[in-house]
Amino acid sequence: MTKIIQNEYLFPTLKKYFGYDKFRPQQEEIITNVLEGNDTLVIMPTGGGKSICYQLPALLLDGITLVISPLIALMKDQVDGLNANGIEADYFNSSQDQLQQQEIIDKVVHKKLKLLYVAPESLASLNDILKEKYISCVAIDEAHCISSWGHDFRPSYQQLGFLKRSLPEIPIIALTATADKATRQDILNQLNVSHAKQYLSSFDRKNIHLEVRPAENRVTQILDFVGKRTDESGIIYCLSRKGTETIAAKLKAKGIKATAYHAGLSFDERSQVQEDFIFDKTKVVCATVAFGMGIDKSNVRYVIHYNMPKNIEGYYQEIGRAGRDGLTSNALLFHTYADVIQLRRFTEGATNEDLQNAKLDRMKEFAEATDCRRKILLGYFGEYLEENCGNCDVCENPPRFFDGTIFAQKLLSCIARLKNSEPSGIVIDVLRGAQNASILAKNYQQIKTYGAGKETTWRDWQHYLTQLINQGYCEIAFHKQNALQLTEVAKKVLFEKNKVLLTKPTNIKDQTKKSGKTSVKERKNKKETLFDKLKQLRYQISQKENIPAYLVFNDATLKEIERERPLTDEDFLKISGVGERKLEVYGDQFMEEIKNFNQTKKKKANTHKVTLDLYKQGLNIEEIAEKRNLSPTTIYSHIAKLYTENKGINVYDFIEKKTIKKIEKAQKYLDYPEGLKPYFEHFEEKISYHEIRLALSAIEKDN
Repeated sequence: MTKIIQNEYLFPTLKKYFGYDKFRPQQEEIITNVLEGNDTLVIMPTGGGKSICYQLPALLLDGITLVISPLIALMKDQVDGLNANGIEADYFNSSQDQLQQQEIIDKVVHKKLKLLYVAPESLASLNDILKEKYISCVAIDEAHCISSWGHDFRPSYQQLGFLKRSLPEIPIIALTATADKATRQDILNQLNVSHAKQYLSSFDRKNIHLEVRPAENRVTQILDFVGKRTDESGIIYCLSRKGTETIAAKLKAKGIKATAYHAGLSFDERSQVQEDFIFDKTKVVCATVAFGMGIDKSNVRYVIHYNMPKNIEGYYQEIGRAGRDGLTSNALLFHTYADVIQLRRFTEGATNEDLQNAKLDRMKEFAEATDCRRKILLGYFGEYLEENCGNCDVCENPPRFFDGTIFAQKLLSCIARLKNSEPSGIVIDVLRGAQNASILAKNYQQIKTYGAGKETTWRDWQHYLTQLINQGYCEIAFHKQNALQLTEVAKKVLFEKNKVLLTKPTNIKDQTKKSGKTSVKERKNKKETLFDKLKQLRYQISQKENIPAYLVFNDATLKEIERERPLTDEDFLKISGVGERKLEVYGDQFMEEIKNFNQTKKKKANTHKVTLDLYKQGLNIEEIAEKRNLSPTTIYSHIAKLYTENKGINVYDFIEKKTIKKIEKAQKYLDYPEGLKPYFEHFEEKISYHEIRLALSAIEKDN
């Protein structure tokens, strides 16, 4: 196929099957390179559109595109999505019986498939069709798995080098979201495509808010964070099985649909957890890092790391599971030195121990940063961000430095007097004058610095110590039971009075309030929006068709439908994410929902107008209610709505200013409760519901 013909078909194919009017950055160039028969390496962030780079060429090539994928769940998810778009795709793996596998091979032979997904372990069973007469392209997804330099090394991937030898004329496209320079070169060498053209997309996921917090009462912080997002999907990563089960149990106790996922579960149990999450039956999965690689769920709104990941590649890939639809999402990481110590233990004796520890150090530096986190994250992958991102905790709350020389001198002196032999916990205990068994048994209460910092909290000392380690004044001797040891530059602080700048610890309460801050309007009882109605319809369709809801339309597409409100086939097809098949299958139902919503809204607007006209004629509430055959409560709700919409209502005709002041004061005291009952009970039923409703409308309008 020539380049001219390719370009003629690229955009119509993109719209027809995937519903998009334009390509994302680099997609068109990558697709063209594949169609011209060239080998390709694609480094593109999760949610950046990697899949289309081989799925679209597959539709324009004669034979099948063979897709190597590491997980069965990932294959099924991709195939379901392709089938929903009207594309002939299937997967071949060990979960199928011999008859099913033969039927799939027959489909390939008779050219009834465009894409076939297979795990590397199952390739040997496909020898009969691993021929150029059947295969037009080979795509290797999650290609970093082939490299021992990568973060998810899988030995089974290392056999894939035979594909280029067996199919020398067939283009190979290798794709991954995370690979540094060494990993990229290793991928090319092992696949025997060292000449392949490389495409490195921006790693910047602007829609993900980055935040790191100290691991102080982190379970409580997580409960607070998730509690404000009960209708959203999220993943919480933990290092241990016990951690996943503990957090899941605490979330469930709060009425949140959560479950644990780890290697201790059976295959069927793990599969059920994944399916429930994909189908929105479970909102939160508390998991070890094994979870998520096979999840193509587009509406994950947050990823929380209960423990620090072992490297930036893993962290980046895991947070990339949030916000794949491009909508605002959150990445929250909890950090403590206990995690660093535990991760160091995991690397002991590994053949690449030095490499793993170096990567862990970079992860630690990211967690402890006082500069824009996105700059650091992108810099790791060789991408320079000129301006601060404005969408991370450091940018939003820049650290304020103060002269911390006295704190530094106390800490460094204490380490010296303990002869560089004790870990951080003992050092801080000595400074605070603790009288526990460990201190008294070693007579550390006799040391000169004992109790020298008793006026400073444990948490604050831990915060200052972390900064001194980061600034190179002391270090952790991991091979000596994590003892703190002074470095040469510490002498400049102890003996030459060098100045040390430190930052104050963040107030956790303020931080949690900020992250979950909602306005008065948001805290009011939410009225059902068109987006809510569209989500309900989407869920009903997904249940009927037994596919995940986001495969009908993702949240970003629903948001655009809500904004544009298309009522014709032509307008509906203009929505990003709506292709010809989805218009044909779902268009009428969604446009009918839009019409019903518009009519309901119009009726409400008309009923409010009738009340307004009667009010302007001088009728009181009881007279309006009698004339309209409605209850006074309903008329009061009309009055409240008309007042907030500036329709000429004088709210003080119905409520005194002093009553509004009382209710405003109660609102703050009660922490902005939802509904009217908390106010009614607070005032011991002496202020009526309609007065409360009117007062809240007045407060909202004034704010």
